[in-house]
Amino acid sequence: MNTLSSKTKQDYGSDPVSVRETDQYRAEYVHAFVQKWDSLIDWDARIQSEGSFFIDKLKERGCRQVLDVATGTGFHSVRLLEAGFEVVSADGSAEMLSKAFTNARSRGHLLRTVQADWRWLNQDVHQKFDAIICLGNSFTHLFNENDRRKALAEFYAALRHDGVLILDQRNYDALLDYGFSSTHTYYYCGTNVSVKPVHVDKGLARFEYNFSDNDKFYLNMFPLRKSYTTRLMQEVGFQKIETFGDFQETYRESEPDFFIHIAEKAYQSTDE
Repeated sequence: MNTLSSKTKQDYGSDPVSVRETDQYRAEYVHAFVQKWDSLIDWDARIQSEGSFFIDKLKERGCRQVLDVATGTGFHSVRLLEAGFEVVSADGSAEMLSKAFTNARSRGHLLRTVQADWRWLNQDVHQKFDAIICLGNSFTHLFNENDRRKALAEFYAALRHDGVLILDQRNYDALLDYGFSSTHTYYYCGTNVSVKPVHVDKGLARFEYNFSDNDKFYLNMFPLRKSYTTRLMQEVGFQKIETFGDFQETYRESEPDFFIHIAEKAYQSTDE
C-alpha cells in the first residue's frame, strides 16, 4: 500500500477545469480532506436517511459476501458488517482506507482492506462475491470510457454467476439540463457543510466542498447521464438493471439527488 500523504492542500495547477483524468482521484483525497469527510456525511444522520435500503436489497437476493469497491471512510462497509455480511473493503485511496480502518476499529470491527484500482481489480482481489457495491458517486471519478468499461468488466468478473452490482451516481441529467438543486437529504447529511458545483459542462462537473472552519476542497468528476451508465452495464453483460431515485422506485427524473442502479449478472445455464 502506498505511503499515506501528509498533504493538506489539493493541487489542480493553474487551470483546474482542464484536469480531466481518471488518475486525478489519487491526488484529490489529501489527508486534510479525508479527515473532514465524515463531518460531510454524518454517519448517524445518513443511517436515518437511507434506512436499510442496501441491506434489504442484498438480503432479498441471498447475498452473503460483499465487496465494497469504494469504501471511502467505511460507512457502508461497517453497516454491512453489523448486518451480518462478510465484507472486503477496497478503495484506490490509501488515505481513505486508513480512515475507514480507524472508523471500523472505533466501532469494534476489523475491516479486511485492500488498495485496488478498479481497472485491474482482479489482480488485487482474489475471490468471487455475491455482490459488489460502488457507492458515493465514486464511479464518476472515471473520465475515460475505456476506463469505465474496464472497471465494469472487472466488477462483472469478480461476481459469482448470480451476483449483483449496486452502483450509484449523482443525478447529472438534472445538473446538465436544469442546473443545480439539491436538498442533501439522503447523502450529505452533515450540518454546517455545503457541496455545490462551481463548473459544469458535458465533460466535467467540478464540486466545491465547504466546511465550518472555512476550509474548501474540490472534486473533479465526469457527469454521467443515467441512460449512458445503464447502457454500459448492459454492454458489459449485466442482464437486468433497476434504477432507483433517492431509494425510491418511482420518481420524476429531475427530482432525485442520486440514482442507484442495481444490475444483476443473472446468468442462466442452458440446462435450467
